[in-house]
Amino acid sequence: MDSAALLDLLGNENRRRILRLLSHKPCYVTEISDYLGVSPKAVIDHLRKLEEAGLVESRVDDKRRKYFHIARNLRLEVSVSPYGFASKSAYPASSSLDMTSSCTHLSINVTATDGGDICDLAGELRTLEELEDELSLAQRWVQGRIAEAHERISEAIGDAENSRLYAAVLSALDGGATRTETIAEETDLPMPVADEALSVLADHGIVHRTEGGWALD
Repeated sequence: MDSAALLDLLGNENRRRILRLLSHKPCYVTEISDYLGVSPKAVIDHLRKLEEAGLVESRVDDKRRKYFHIARNLRLEVSVSPYGFASKSAYPASSSLDMTSSCTHLSINVTATDGGDICDLAGELRTLEELEDELSLAQRWVQGRIAEAHERISEAIGDAENSRLYAAVLSALDGGATRTETIAEETDLPMPVADEALSVLADHGIVHRTEGGWALD
C-alpha cells in the first residue's frame, strides 16, 4: 500500500489502538469496543478501513463469532528533517535474501536456526531482537550524519534552502554521472535547475567542467 495512504489511515488514534490490541491477540468487535470505549458501530467502521487497506483480516470461529487479526508484517518508515521529507512502506524480505551482497555497508552475522528445539529458536529470536535495536541506532546515527553533511554544504555555499538540491547533485557526481543530462535524470531535476546548481558549485570551487561534462574538485 502507498505510504502516504498508510499515514492517512494511521493518523486516527483509535485505528492505531486497534492494531496495538490485535498485535497481542485476535479480537472480536465487542472486545475491541470495550477496550477502546467506543461504540461497536465505530469499531466496525475502523476495521472495514483497515481491511480495505490489507492491514487486517478476519475469520469466523465455530460459534460464528468473527475474529479480526493483523494480516501481515509491514514496516512504515517516516523521515522528517530540515533537508527533506520521505516515507516508505515495505513488507519483510525473504529469509533467503543474500545480505552480504545486498547490504555492502553492513556486517551482519546471523545464522538461521534449521531444526533444533524451541530453546535454540528462542536464542535466535533474542539475537534478532538485539540486531533490530542496533539497526535502529545505526539508522539514527546515519540520519545525524546526513544532517551534518547538509549543514556543511549549506555553510560552504551559503544557501541553506537549497542544500538538499546541491547534495543530490554532488551525490550523482560521486556516483559517476558527469553530463548535466545524466545528473538531471538521476536527481529528478529539470535540466536548467541542475545546470544552475552545477554553476553555483563551480563558483565555490567544489566542481569543475571537463571535456566530458563535470567532475568533483
